[in-house]
Amino acid sequence: MRSQGVAVASGREKAYGYLKDTVLTDPGMQGAFLSEQEIADRMGVSRTPVREALLLLAAEGLVELVPKRGARVSPLTGREIAELMELRGIVERYAARQLVATGRAPVDHMAELLARQRGLTGPDQAREFIAVDHQFHSTLVSTVGNTLLDRHYEGLRSRQVRAGVVALYNRRGRQESVLEEHEAILDALAAGDAGAACAAIDEHLDSTLKVLLAG
Repeated sequence: MRSQGVAVASGREKAYGYLKDTVLTDPGMQGAFLSEQEIADRMGVSRTPVREALLLLAAEGLVELVPKRGARVSPLTGREIAELMELRGIVERYAARQLVATGRAPVDHMAELLARQRGLTGPDQAREFIAVDHQFHSTLVSTVGNTLLDRHYEGLRSRQVRAGVVALYNRRGRQESVLEEHEAILDALAAGDAGAACAAIDEHLDSTLKVLLAG
């Protein structure tokens, strides 16, 4: 019985990760209904762990359970996008100030991530581009060393990745703009200028918000 419970939990976690990182980040799936059986077949698992994963995602507000229809991917609303960017700004500006003040800004690591992004500018590489984008920002936050802050910021990851991918699909040339905005953040951190770093973070998030709200 115990090993069976572990197997179910493992299947649930596998389905949860697949749905959160693959299905929910697909711009074409926003607002779409999901087939438990189709997902289970695609993953090679039973419907039970898929159903359990959907319940977890529903609790996070990432999918909506509609009676007699199933699970629907909850589209990001304008208000949710604005709140996401506002919350990210609060956390990332705090991290920038703390790290500049203590001389611990992870400039080298962030520069490596930016270099990786520069090699991912094709439309077919949008998801990987945004995955590295998240690493760029989360590296800044995690270097502060506040476990609760890390956990809080990581909780935004799925929405952050979804928003980022949608933004790339909404506007041609957005990848190039992101690279320039990231470079401005990195340059300010390297110069030890907290004010400039915060301004660059604000400009980056504001640009993303405008692209998303413009649809």
